[in-house]
Amino acid sequence: MVALPFLVMTIALALGVPIAFCLAGAGILGIYLMTGKWSIVMGILGMTPFSTVADYALMTIPMFILMAYFSSSSGLARDLFKAGASWLAHLRGGLGIATVFACGMFGALCGSSVAAASVMSATAMPEMRRHGYSEELAAGTIGVGATLDILIPPSIPMVIYGIATQNSIAKLLIAGIVPGIIVGIFLAAIVYSWAAIRPKDAPRTPAVPWAKRWASLRSVWASLVLIVIVIVFLYGGFCTPSEIAALGAFFAGLIGVSTGRLKWSGILEALKATIRTSAMIFMILIGANIFGYYMALSRVPQHVVEIVSVMHLSRYMVIFGIVVVYFVISMFMDEIPLMLLILQLTYPLITSMGFDPIWYGVLMVMMICMGLVFPPVAVVAIVVSATAKVSLLKVYTGCCIMVIAIILGTIILILFPETATWLPSMMR
Repeated sequence: MVALPFLVMTIALALGVPIAFCLAGAGILGIYLMTGKWSIVMGILGMTPFSTVADYALMTIPMFILMAYFSSSSGLARDLFKAGASWLAHLRGGLGIATVFACGMFGALCGSSVAAASVMSATAMPEMRRHGYSEELAAGTIGVGATLDILIPPSIPMVIYGIATQNSIAKLLIAGIVPGIIVGIFLAAIVYSWAAIRPKDAPRTPAVPWAKRWASLRSVWASLVLIVIVIVFLYGGFCTPSEIAALGAFFAGLIGVSTGRLKWSGILEALKATIRTSAMIFMILIGANIFGYYMALSRVPQHVVEIVSVMHLSRYMVIFGIVVVYFVISMFMDEIPLMLLILQLTYPLITSMGFDPIWYGVLMVMMICMGLVFPPVAVVAIVVSATAKVSLLKVYTGCCIMVIAIILGTIILILFPETATWLPSMMR
């Protein structure tokens, strides 16, 4: 009986039912099976939607999404790529490394990897094509580089994790900075190694004169100011994450309007897209909370803790098992719903074993990064293919090589948890 809601949810997912309704439907069935009373089910349905979306912390999500759309429309990613290309293009694989740099910097302005993949595909792909880069290398760099946007604050998955587990959103956002930089360094090293092994995939380009290099920095001042505002205010504790998100969205819009790149039509489109995306995320959260009531009534998480305790597995064997299971399921399921589902099973286990919940949040986002680019359900890879007009097979090929950077970053994170916990521990 306990397994029936999981079976129903799996069948509904296979039939293409939206994930929010899969979670809610399975939760409703499970609650009824546990209690046998429709009055309890209806009481939960009457209470959960409002109690879920009335959380003040949820304001962070639409504000970060709006900030991402304003940053995209304002051409900030294009400025960052041009500046990176001016300084790095003459190196082996320099345009690819410049793409990694632009993705990392844009990650401090955009909390969505899908948005970053779309923008960077339109910005970096034509330039790399023009200089003879192979489509596999270029697409793989853009795809995996775009995942840096949910590691480096602002990060929408970090906010959702914080809300779902009642952990500090500010500490979670800061915790992703060092792991994000580490993954970025590994990715740049893989681009360089690929170009060294197969020079025809990344021909050298002429060095840009120093005058043009310095001139390129003038176009990125606005991005740097916005990044400093977000990071300093967040790390210093001067504002709540929701207030910082609102400030970031305001300044991103202000930069776009002042430079003449963000028109009234662009503002309206950004607002519409923000509403659509936010509504989708909120619906998923409502569905996950309804399913969470079933999990609490069935005591499945507690049973998982008891089973693992009886098996006497080491802490790191448990982490390895979670990572493998998450990776396998992520190939067939959207990332944020999967994180919310996995958390209901694993979070009590992780905390009972003494793992830092902030560190575990970063690990979960690392797994999301991997799932976003690994076939077959690789949303970022699909976006790169559609935007850059590259065959999906070539995008998958490039991403499967570049994803080594995320794997190495995950290993470092597990072996050295301080990479995620050091900065948050310094916050006041």
